[in-house]
Amino acid sequence: MLPLTLLNTSQGHPMLVELKSGETLNGHLVNCDAWMNLTLKEVVQTNSDGTRFFRLPECYVRGNNIKYLRVPDEVLDIAREKNQQQREEQRKSNQPQRGGYNRQYSSSGQRGGYNRNRGGGNFGRGGGQFQRGGRGY
Repeated sequence: MLPLTLLNTSQGHPMLVELKSGETLNGHLVNCDAWMNLTLKEVVQTNSDGTRFFRLPECYVRGNNIKYLRVPDEVLDIAREKNQQQREEQRKSNQPQRGGYNRQYSSSGQRGGYNRNRGGGNFGRGGGQFQRGGRGY
């Protein structure tokens, strides 16, 4: 599972974000982007010592300042289910339809995606000799 998939699933859920500076932010994820920039609401910020707390109505965190994220287990379960559903849909869409493509057969009964006997020659198939245009070399 990709981290951005997990973050997109976490929108609207509470999470803990620890920054590289040691500060922690507890809040609800509002939005995230491809660079892991986060917007949190109803945030409680704790300094690196854990001695001071601040309440913020909203907070923007740049992705390169994030040390780690902690999300509830229920969000992980939801993300796993979505990921599994997407994989199953991809497998179904990548399977060829029965009779959905043309098979070409040469005069000798061999099949291939292109005409192997172009020009009347048999290149390495059959008797082991190289033929072109009906003449043996």
